[in-house]
Amino acid sequence: MAKTRKPKSERFAAARAPGLPDRETLLRHIRETGETDRSELARTFGLKGADRRALREMLGELQAEGTLSRRGRKGVAETGALPPVGVVDVVERDTDGDLLVRLTKGAEDTPLVHLAPDKAEEVAGAPGLGDRLLVRFVTLETGEIEARLIKRLGQSAHRVLGVVRKHRREVRVEPVDRKSKESLIVFDDGQLKDGDLVLAQVGTAERHHGPKRGKVLEVVGREDEPRAASLIAIHSHGIPTGFSDEAVAEAEAAQAPTLAGREDLRDLPLITIDPADARDHDDAVYAQADEDPANEGGWIVWVAIADVAAYVRPAGALDREARDKANSVYFPDRVEPMLPERLSNGLCSLREGETRACMAVRMVFDRQGRKRSHKFVRGLMRSAAKLAYEQAQDAIDGRPDDKAGPLLDPILKPLWAAYLTLKKGREARSPLAIESSERRIVIGDDGKIDSITPRPSLEAHKLIEEMMIQANVCAAETLEAKRTPLIYRIHDAPSPEKLDSLGEFLGSISVNWSKGEAVRTDRFNRLLDLTREGPHAEIVNEVVLRTQMQAHYSTDNIGHFGLNLARYAHFTSPIRRYADLIVHRGLISALGLNLPGAPDGLSDWDISHMKATAEEITHAERRAMAAERDATDRYVAAFLSDKVGATFGGRITGVTRFGLFIRLAETGADGLIPISNLGDEFFIHDEKMHALIGERSGARWPLGMSVEVRLREATPITGGLLFEMLSEPAAPDPTAPRPRLGIRRKAGRPPLPRQGGKHRRR
Repeated sequence: MAKTRKPKSERFAAARAPGLPDRETLLRHIRETGETDRSELARTFGLKGADRRALREMLGELQAEGTLSRRGRKGVAETGALPPVGVVDVVERDTDGDLLVRLTKGAEDTPLVHLAPDKAEEVAGAPGLGDRLLVRFVTLETGEIEARLIKRLGQSAHRVLGVVRKHRREVRVEPVDRKSKESLIVFDDGQLKDGDLVLAQVGTAERHHGPKRGKVLEVVGREDEPRAASLIAIHSHGIPTGFSDEAVAEAEAAQAPTLAGREDLRDLPLITIDPADARDHDDAVYAQADEDPANEGGWIVWVAIADVAAYVRPAGALDREARDKANSVYFPDRVEPMLPERLSNGLCSLREGETRACMAVRMVFDRQGRKRSHKFVRGLMRSAAKLAYEQAQDAIDGRPDDKAGPLLDPILKPLWAAYLTLKKGREARSPLAIESSERRIVIGDDGKIDSITPRPSLEAHKLIEEMMIQANVCAAETLEAKRTPLIYRIHDAPSPEKLDSLGEFLGSISVNWSKGEAVRTDRFNRLLDLTREGPHAEIVNEVVLRTQMQAHYSTDNIGHFGLNLARYAHFTSPIRRYADLIVHRGLISALGLNLPGAPDGLSDWDISHMKATAEEITHAERRAMAAERDATDRYVAAFLSDKVGATFGGRITGVTRFGLFIRLAETGADGLIPISNLGDEFFIHDEKMHALIGERSGARWPLGMSVEVRLREATPITGGLLFEMLSEPAAPDPTAPRPRLGIRRKAGRPPLPRQGGKHRRR
């Protein structure tokens, strides 16, 4: 007869020493566990009855004397101890700019821990203040503890930005994020008003049903304020705002530049060409024919950039806050600048007729647009004129106004001639030529949108763009030659997966795309040229755009695929980008251009933290782009809210399994048509074709198709637009296989029984 096996509980109980542990054994177990609770301890030591009560008393004594601390509702841990893995919030920076984290459920005794830079976050960017993270705590050889990122759990995941809605029995906070559907019930102390924009904290107490409970932390504004859209975007994405008193004091103490340590460029007729409403001017340009007989037909091009490094010194308050912001954020109604106004619109802005400090590069090009040489100088300049893009273009096109007219022959015509020469080099390089449409949003004095119009693409834009690109290349080349650390602007080639997807799509519209051919920008450009005049021009342009990777900052150079450049660094916009400021400091250090007095080149801290800086400014750039896009969506939704029921022309810009995204032709507004509103037929999402295809008829809704829609709903607070389709779908593709007719049971009919076995969950 087989031997009777004891129950598992008895076997485990026999393996351990039962009974109440002594003090040291208990503490050693809690120390090794990291965090535990009374029930787990009782099970571990096999305690019952009186022993469990004695354990409770022992834990109470250890907490009273400070040896143990509470963790959450029931947990305990050694005072100051950290678990191997835990959820943390990024709460502040130290004096060196490093991020500090604290356990989300930690007690007051829980120490702040440095967050280590993570290699896997190079593209996505380093975490920022307010982020919630899952980390691993590691003890270093020095005895210090650092947190290493495992997973990012979201920006302020425990907080909700929403609008107060008062009901008869309760007050709710409805989130402004259109992806969030759950509202919070909050306590009303009589101070809250219907329509208040508030920041609320989600309660920790769990409810089995109904909305979660929360607490209002701050009233940030009103939903009906003219500038609510940008306010929501700022708070939703955690955009740093304002400046500390210390940073403002540094800015106010800044003095006008002198010639000390600089080259006098004030006689050089540099001009700024910017948008008409620009308030800060980073760059100025000038061109003249090269008189060197050895370079007949060549040009000398000057690009002068605001010398921000002279005012934002390493380790100062201005530097710390500029690094935290990483870039200026531009909304339709406001700008959240990287630098205080005293600098961004004052001493660092290259204003017309005013003496300004600059970092300038003199570039020499041959008649084919190839750069022969370049030289950086630290100078003192005076802008000869401030022109808008439209002004400059009109002058070149034969319509000069009173201001641009006198500048036409001495300055503008040489600039355009130099640009046409540089254009030859650009065409030989063949950067990506993907077309993209931009919209200009005009805000009235009342804070509401007056108009949304297409932003024209002018030769004047391309002139400034190409000259800035060349200056950025010079900066990267110089720093590499001097073996000085720098932050590159890099752009990787499309991934094999995206290229395979592109090839499958092009095959579906009978366009050849060889998978074996090398991936180069000129190959994409040939594809765009081939399809530009055909029926698939818009969809091919859209798909090629989506095939590309996203550019980002890195200390490791892989080149810039889109611009087809081997090396590239941002140098031309230090007023609004921290990356450019670091490059300026690198040039100052590499070329020995420090001003008399305090050094303003790269610091040791800049060099040792450069990789982390690249990650953080990449993250901040993505954050700014998302905030700008959200604010624009909300403004556009408000602009269209009184046009519900109107019809618009548009184009399908996104195809998903749940519906179609439509972009309106006039305003560039984006909205959704749910798949359930496309008719009675069941539509299948064909990822290769980028289309929704009718299961029975084969009728198609392809990416890029022009359609007519009716606006059904516009929600300004979330920026959401819902459309109704008025157009008919495209005819079935005769070359594509017909979709199979699926078996669909009618409502109310029980499912057919499966044959030959039990039902299984999949």
